[in-house]
Amino acid sequence: MAGRRSQRDAKHRRDNTDQGSQFTGAAFTGALAGAGIKISMDGRGRWMDNVFIERLWRSLKHEDIYLKGYADGREAKAGIANWIAFYNGRRLHQALGYRTPMAVWHERMQAAKAVDMMDNADALTTCPQQQQQQTESLAA
Repeated sequence: MAGRRSQRDAKHRRDNTDQGSQFTGAAFTGALAGAGIKISMDGRGRWMDNVFIERLWRSLKHEDIYLKGYADGREAKAGIANWIAFYNGRRLHQALGYRTPMAVWHERMQAAKAVDMMDNADALTTCPQQQQQQTESLAA
């Protein structure tokens, strides 16, 4: 049943790739076509579209995954989450003037006078800690 469902759902899906040989080969394109998946490929010279995310994955692999050799998925999930928090909040980036991505993001949000919901999370009525404190004060 799962196989039939995935084939049925595949008719509404599209696979977008670059024009690397692994994506243009008959085995790959044939499998997609056989499952009814529409194939979409970036045009030649569009490598810049992926350069930033490819650099992020390279950094993650070389600075974390290859060095630690995680034992299982749970360990990898926690370790990768820690690395991403480090990457965004503490690692200085030359391209950002030796600032962190989070610092640049905060500067741009302040310049745009945008509201950062995370800075004011405790004031939100949906914050579980706030609700718990309200409930406790009502009970007293």
